[in-house]
Amino acid sequence: MAGASLRAMMRHRRPKFGTYVIEFDSPGMGHLCRAAGCDFVIVDMEHSGFTYDQLKRMLRYYQAAELPVIVNTPMHDHDVIARACDMGADGIQPSKVGSAEEARAIIEHMRYPPKGRRGVALGIAHDRYRPGAVAAKLDAANRELVFFPKIETPEGIENIESIAALPDVAGIWIGHFDLSVGMGIPAQFEHPAYRAAMKRVREACRRHDVSLGRIADNPATGRALNRAGFDFLCYSGDSWLLREGLKRAFDALRDECRPTGATRPTGTTRNSRGAGAHPATQ
Repeated sequence: MAGASLRAMMRHRRPKFGTYVIEFDSPGMGHLCRAAGCDFVIVDMEHSGFTYDQLKRMLRYYQAAELPVIVNTPMHDHDVIARACDMGADGIQPSKVGSAEEARAIIEHMRYPPKGRRGVALGIAHDRYRPGAVAAKLDAANRELVFFPKIETPEGIENIESIAALPDVAGIWIGHFDLSVGMGIPAQFEHPAYRAAMKRVREACRRHDVSLGRIADNPATGRALNRAGFDFLCYSGDSWLLREGLKRAFDALRDECRPTGATRPTGTTRNSRGAGAHPATQ
């Protein structure tokens, strides 16, 4: 799927795999994620502390790697949504979308007239600074830019049918932790009420033929989610993967480097095998 656009991914329900970017804005991140097999990434603007200036640079890094980026925005305001669009996001994922009315307002911020009221600036980051016919550029942006709202409140679940039915909704993203907290059952993902909510979401997405996504902490969770109908799977995130990978490596290294309890033969010194050399290196 190398180089596939985000819109092209939304046209089928085969699994797509990505990761969350919440900590690192290194120039190499796009190529690292692509080399690891990512199909997309989500750049978190809600919890990360990333600035607009950082976001603009980061989007260039991922464009260079031909890796689509969904930008998770903390608010639904026009200046937040339209600015992320102008910087070159492939998809917009606003947090806590609770109703079809909220979703329509966000769509207006994303779309150029006559479909919306996004301000026009061409030959900048979102169209890769290229010249071209104005009408064709506006039409392409309206067609290709993906709206992938995050549902993470009881209100959003209650209105999931009308949200998923909107023509511009390409997929539904579940914010599972916030949703469980809002339901009064923090992290109880096997709770009957949570399972019932997920059933409503799955049925709405299936009925309207839109994608369904969620973060997965581990491969087993991802497998279960995919079998339940989730086709966009975001495997953990940069900071968590680094922490967990280092912990596994250090645990294994400490285990391998434990003293064996063996005693050194009488008359043998550390340097008897070579000046300053450790026995394990001989």
